[in-house]
Amino acid sequence: MNNQQLSLPAVPNSTMAIVSLVSGILGWTLLPFFGSIAAIYSGYKAKRQIGDSNGQLGGNGMATVGLVLGYTSLGLILVTCVAVAAITALGMFSQR
Repeated sequence: MNNQQLSLPAVPNSTMAIVSLVSGILGWTLLPFFGSIAAIYSGYKAKRQIGDSNGQLGGNGMATVGLVLGYTSLGLILVTCVAVAAITALGMFSQR
């Protein structure tokens, strides 16, 4: 008996999952708003493709990370906008 291990063929990753991950990273670095929107859109599209492929596509983890990066970046942008608006409003009222 031979001690060689049998290797299963690799399942290709969904292109949309890769796009989601890259867009999520871009949403935190170079394209804060648009990268996050792209990460969320492509993440959901990737999850749908992976689910419909019956095991023929991988990349579910990448799609999930892209979604998390996209949503957290958008949440941070929203919190920052609300904080800036509140500080501006308080500054306007305190001068009267």
